Amino acid sequence: MTHPEPQAILAPITEAAMFLTLTVEPGGETVVRDLLPDVSGLRRSVGFRIPEARLTCVTGIGSALWDRLFGSPRPASLHPFRELRGPRHRAPSTPGDLLFHLRAHRLDLCFELARLIVERLDGAATVVDEIHGFRSFDQRDVLGFVDGTENPEGAAARDAVLIGDEDPSFAGGGYVVVQKYLHDLAAWNALSVEDQEAAIGRTKLDDVEYPDERKAPSSHLALNVIEGPDGEQRQILRHNMPFGRVGAAEYGTFFIGYAADPAVTEQMLENMFLGSPRGTTDRILDFSTAVTGALFFVPSAELLDDPPAAPAGAADEATTAAAVAQEPPSPSDGSLAIGGLGDDRP
Repeated sequence: MTHPEPQAILAPITEAAMFLTLTVEPGGETVVRDLLPDVSGLRRSVGFRIPEARLTCVTGIGSALWDRLFGSPRPASLHPFRELRGPRHRAPSTPGDLLFHLRAHRLDLCFELARLIVERLDGAATVVDEIHGFRSFDQRDVLGFVDGTENPEGAAARDAVLIGDEDPSFAGGGYVVVQKYLHDLAAWNALSVEDQEAAIGRTKLDDVEYPDERKAPSSHLALNVIEGPDGEQRQILRHNMPFGRVGAAEYGTFFIGYAADPAVTEQMLENMFLGSPRGTTDRILDFSTAVTGALFFVPSAELLDDPPAAPAGAADEATTAAAVAQEPPSPSDGSLAIGGLGDDRP
């Protein structure tokens, strides 16, 4: 069976990326529905200027917004990000209705496309998180280790991230989990290289994974191996990027993991934050703090270009919400609320 063409989930990592997370205001649903089919055209308009920069954009839709935009049917595994709260570490769930993952070999193209998207959403949605990611040396994170070595490739990547016959109405789509991590770089750099390698589970210089018998139970790699009922490893596709502000001593990693089944990513996070076995939490979390967390459905390119119709009554609700937003507040003191004498404010 031929499935719809996916969005650019499988595009390779580039030198630059932007991650925009937005919340949609009540009454802004119509603006969002109008924008979604135009995103591909906006990307072409910007990317055509410098085609070798390979500009891509992946759009994700959160659970609550899906219901507001389209109602039923809905993707089978779409739900809000589930907060994880362990005795030592916490993965928070934070607001997010829309995600735009922009990539290119030049940041200016990402920036221009982001500007056009946000301009179209003016008054309808608010950017609640904006990250400008950069490629660091040979795909290393700010902790100094290569990130993404275990990403699946080729057919294995497609199988890992794209929905198939298990949810045919949404085939060609997938799910994405995002988290923003901030690192205590001073504490991390105070460790010896050997201790850092033990925390990750691979060598730092040449990026060679430790054999299983050498991995500490709390190492990052040990806790991120997920096996299915048949014993086969289940994978996700990571497109993590470093970010930071030197003047603010802010050093971070934006985690972005695509999967056909978000339960795989969620099991990895549960292992990290709660432990597997319980209490054996990821050593890297002693130096890295998750400050955001959200889950989105990524429609196929075909579904994004031709979205489902609005649910019944959505137009009336949007009209009511817009009218309420435009109404001036009712004065509580009997005045006309037009200011006092001599008040020359506009």
